[in-house]
Parts: sequence; C-alpha cells; structure tokens
Amino acid sequence: MSADPRAALSSLVTAFERHLEACSGRRGEDDPTVAAAYDDLLDAFEVYDNALYEAFGEMTPLDVYTGDDTDEDEDARDDLDDDEDLDEDDDDDDGVYAGLDDEEYDESDDDSDDDSDEDDDAR
Repeated sequence: MSADPRAALSSLVTAFERHLEACSGRRGEDDPTVAAAYDDLLDAFEVYDNALYEAFGEMTPLDVYTGDDTDEDEDARDDLDDDEDLDEDDDDDDGVYAGLDDEEYDESDDDSDDDSDEDDDAR
C-alpha cells in the first residue's frame, strides 16, 4: 500500500516543527524529548521519501546519516596520513630543480634534425 506523498509531506513538516521545539527546550545533553523527536523526524522523512518514489519515481536529494560510515571515514583519514608520510620522506627535495636523473634522461631525443634548418639559414 503506497502512502500519499502530500500527507507524508505534511507529517514530515510537523516532525520538523516538533524537532525544533524539542531542541529549543532541551534539558541537558541526553534529553529524551529531543531523542524521540529525532527518531520521529527520521521516520517521517523515510515515509515521505518512499511515498515520493512510489508515486512519482523521484527521490529527495537528501541522505540520512546512520553513523555506519565510521570505518570508511577512518580509512580516508588513514589514506591522508599515508600521503602526508610520503611527502615527509622527500627530504632531499629543497624546491630547487637539479635536472633529470640519469635514468630519466633519454639520449635518443637529440636535436640533430633541427641543426639542418640552421645550416640553411647560414647559406
């Protein structure tokens, strides 16, 4: 049974208003009224998003944070730390260009064919 998107939207707006009221009258860090309003808002959003999808094949551009991303966040931070470690290993890089290393230099790129143009100009 699909829900009416208009009714679901009305419930979502009401849930937002209740959440705002609970937050503005919050009594301490772990106020159960705020926690209940949070859960109601989450439920109302999911009902609205599902009703919108069932009725029109559309979704809201919003994602609900569930807290399950902690492992991915830690992996991303670890990757950044690894990149910083690599940057610190470049102690010999003083910002001065010292030319190509021997293995980077390719002798086959000599400019012998460019010299022929200079010979033509000299004549």
